[in-house]
Order: sequence, then structure tokens, then C-alpha cells
Amino acid sequence: MAACAIRRGLLSTASKYNQHKCTHRILSAIDFSSGLDPKRAQPLCSACGLSSFQQTRFMSSRNRPEGKILEPVGVFEALKQHGKYETGQLFLHSIFGYRGIVLFPWHARLYDRDVSPAAAADRYVPESVAHGSKEVKGKMHTYYQVLIDTRDCPHISQRSQTEAVTFLANHDDSRALYAIPGLDYVSHEDILPYNSTEQVPIQHELFERFLMFNPSRNPPFTARDTLRAWQEKNHPWLELSDVHRETTENIRVTVIPFYMGMREAQNSHVYWWRYCIRLENLGNEVVQLRERHWRIFSLSGTLETVRGRGVVGKEPVLSREQPAFQYSSHVSLQAPSGHMWGTFCFERTDGSHFDVRIPPFSLESNKYDKAPPTGYPL
Repeated sequence: MAACAIRRGLLSTASKYNQHKCTHRILSAIDFSSGLDPKRAQPLCSACGLSSFQQTRFMSSRNRPEGKILEPVGVFEALKQHGKYETGQLFLHSIFGYRGIVLFPWHARLYDRDVSPAAAADRYVPESVAHGSKEVKGKMHTYYQVLIDTRDCPHISQRSQTEAVTFLANHDDSRALYAIPGLDYVSHEDILPYNSTEQVPIQHELFERFLMFNPSRNPPFTARDTLRAWQEKNHPWLELSDVHRETTENIRVTVIPFYMGMREAQNSHVYWWRYCIRLENLGNEVVQLRERHWRIFSLSGTLETVRGRGVVGKEPVLSREQPAFQYSSHVSLQAPSGHMWGTFCFERTDGSHFDVRIPPFSLESNKYDKAPPTGYPL
């Protein structure tokens, strides 16, 4: 129920909170399965109307036989309407509710089919899309590479993969993949910034290897040389360049493709990509994903059709309480580029079905034509 708590509690007041620039203590935590109703909270601030529920964090990090123990987390900060968050910024994810910390930003081109060219910003670059689809122009948008607090991973695992960032392993098996647990990509608008007096506020095996506490700076965590070296070494396989988005009947699909590298197999080249997909229910109707239908076009001239039940073995329900589901998958081609597009079939509570479009996106290789040189992030 954390998504409900975050979406209806924190997000509904984020604009008022930022406008009045009130400093509110995050008093404690809300269990991800609590189902607390924000309407029952009593207002504490006459300026912005934030309630005790809306000032609280989302989850306990400890369990006892008698139940969850709610713990203080930190203090909210004003949202950044302009500019970007810096390395070391603590935040709550506005959709999935987990605690995280920013490692570094990426500047991506967002191709949003829900925005008409006349209503969009001036700075665009044209997109090459599949098979006669309408031309869509992109605008620059900020995403962040972040670490997820491992204490929160069990509570979001049914709605967002926590091992979604994968690499090609450094041996001859072209299908071998490995994952970095607790690494994610977060859009600028999904960041709810806060600060904490703890020197190690995020639990992750890479936190102290990548970041150090520096109380003279804001945020008080700075990058170690190991983070800079890791970013430089793995930049080709981490880089986020394009984001594609489209909404059908209040279901928004966001796709982020990543080029992973090329491998030689049986005297041919195999090119690998991973793609991250987020499904969001922007309406009030409860729906469930039942089927996927993919079309995969390769520059070699092949066109493949893939149908199947659900995604990654799941058929997620999207509701007002849990409006989003995010997952990653992989595709390989025997050509350096191609396209993917398709539909998701959703079912309503009355048994009727409808198709949701997956925006067409390009699979492009880049100048890095080899797999990552390491089998581990460091």
C-alpha cells in the first residue's frame, strides 16, 4: 500500500509543500502493507495543510513479533523545479516509495506521444520510429542512476524489479547475464528529496564504496574515486539516452532501451539490448495485464512476432492503491540495429479487454562494440 500512501499523501501535497517552503520532519514510517487512509490524518501545518500522515515516511526497517517498529527517517527538502539533484542526494521514490540516493544524472531524450508538437518545448531532435508511425520529437529530460536501500527491496519486489540493471558476463557464453542488485534509473519528477543526519542513511553494499560523508557540503555525501572510476569504466553499458512514452485508455507505458554490447557466436555477431518498461494506471479503474504482443524488426530484414501471458512471469494488477509496475527484459539481434513495438492486453473487472500500445522504440548499437570488460561493477 506504499504506492497509495506516497501517491495520495505525499504527491498530492508536494506542490503546496514546495510553494510554502515549509520544513517538516518525517516523523516516522508507514508500513508498505499498512493501508492507512490519508483522509484520517489531522493537519499540523496551517500554511500548507500537511498532515501527520503526509509528513511520515513509508516503511519500518525492523520487525518484531508484536509488529512493525516505526522509525524516524529525515526531513523533507524543497523540490527542485529547475536544475538537477546532485550526487549524494537522499530521496524517496514518489511511485514505489523506496529510500534511495543519487549517484549521478543522465540526460535523455524523452519521446512523449502524449504531447503534441505545438504544446512541447522548443528544443527537439527528430526520432526515427518504426514502419510509418507518426513522427515524434524529443526533448531533453533528466534521469538519475541511484542506489536503492536494501531494507526496502522486499517491499517493492512485487511491483519493481530490484535486480533490473544487467550486464553481459565476461566469458564466451553470449546468453550469460549478471545483475547489480539495488540499482535503478529514476526520473527527475519521481524524486522526493530529504536530508538526514545519519552518516550511513542508505543500506547498500556499494554505498560506502561509492560515497563518503562530508558534513560541510549539501548534500553531505560526495563521490569517492571508486564511483567516478566505476562510472567511467561502465558508462557504455549504463548510459540512458532515449525514453519513449505513450498512454492508451489511462494506461501509460514508458520504455527505456539500453545497448548492452556485441558478442560473437558461431561466426556471427549477436547484439544485445535490455529494455526497462513501466506500466502506470493514471485512472481509477482496476485493470490487470493479461498478455503481451511484441513485433521485433531487425536491420537484417527479419520480423519476429512474440506473444505470451503476462510479463516476466507475472500478470500485475494496476489499481489506485498500487498504480505502477516496472520490469526489465532483454532482446538480441543478429544486426546492429532494429525496432520493437507492440501491445499489452489488459482486462477490466467486468471481464472486458483492451489493448494498450507499446510505443515503438529503436534498438541502436553504438561505438562500443564489445561486451563490458568486467564481470562485476568494480
